[in-house]
Amino acid sequence: MVKKMNDFEQSMAERVQRAEQILDRYLPAEEGYQKTIFEAVNYSVRAGGKRLRPILMQAVYEMCGGTDSQVIEPFMAALEMIHTYSLVHDDLPAMDNDDYRRGRLTTHKKFGEDMGILAGDALLNYAYETAFKAFESGSTDRVAEALRVLGWKAGMYGMVGGQVVDVEENGKFVDEATLLFVYETKTSALLEAAFMIGGILAGASQEQIHSLELSAKKLGIAFQIQDDILDVVGDSRELGKATGSDAMNHKRTYVDLKGLEQAKADVEALSREAAAILDDFPGEHEFLKNLILHLIYRRK
Repeated sequence: MVKKMNDFEQSMAERVQRAEQILDRYLPAEEGYQKTIFEAVNYSVRAGGKRLRPILMQAVYEMCGGTDSQVIEPFMAALEMIHTYSLVHDDLPAMDNDDYRRGRLTTHKKFGEDMGILAGDALLNYAYETAFKAFESGSTDRVAEALRVLGWKAGMYGMVGGQVVDVEENGKFVDEATLLFVYETKTSALLEAAFMIGGILAGASQEQIHSLELSAKKLGIAFQIQDDILDVVGDSRELGKATGSDAMNHKRTYVDLKGLEQAKADVEALSREAAAILDDFPGEHEFLKNLILHLIYRRK
């Protein structure tokens, strides 16, 4: 018997499909002397996934009154490219040394370690090439500010900075403050970029941008804790990757610090706090709140 999708699931499926279509429009043709790098880039981006960041960005943009696809879509694609490059590099032997992601060979296992490195490099640079296309909308000041936030949240003071601490502390006894710093940067930073850029491009106030950043920070921490939980109790077939890798790699997680039940409780509390912040926004935010709460119970 086929289970009928509810309204949220239907809306989510439609938004995932739309995000896939937007991404596909910006991907390079696989031709020319450097054809291999185009193939590796496209393989990496087309590996699937939740497309959570572009979906969140578009939902926030709409909640804040944005209507111009010409300004938001390049940033949706760019953010997903940056997220993808981070996964490609994260899978490398020098980092997590993973062979599979989402049920497929990781990029370096498919194309070789050299092309895995170059594919990540290419995606990072191409992301900014793509985001620059938003200037064609004419919203110069908003696009410039969105680019500043993208660089800040993706770089040394955001995602990359968190990755550095994560690598350096691997195998060591990590206290709660250090672990939360990693979660707030390595995971939350790109979600904060999604929320903030959606608001900036729609013309939200500085106070609203700050609220969006806080909501996304809480969501990002909850999301990472849920990842820790799934590494302990998840199904590798659903996740598309092996479970138990944190313990195998002697990586200390929130579950180690707090225990499984407290970790679950904190995921729910943080997610509900993130959703409650959106109540102060006048625009339609039912889908956005439902998505945040849906992530509490995700199994992959």
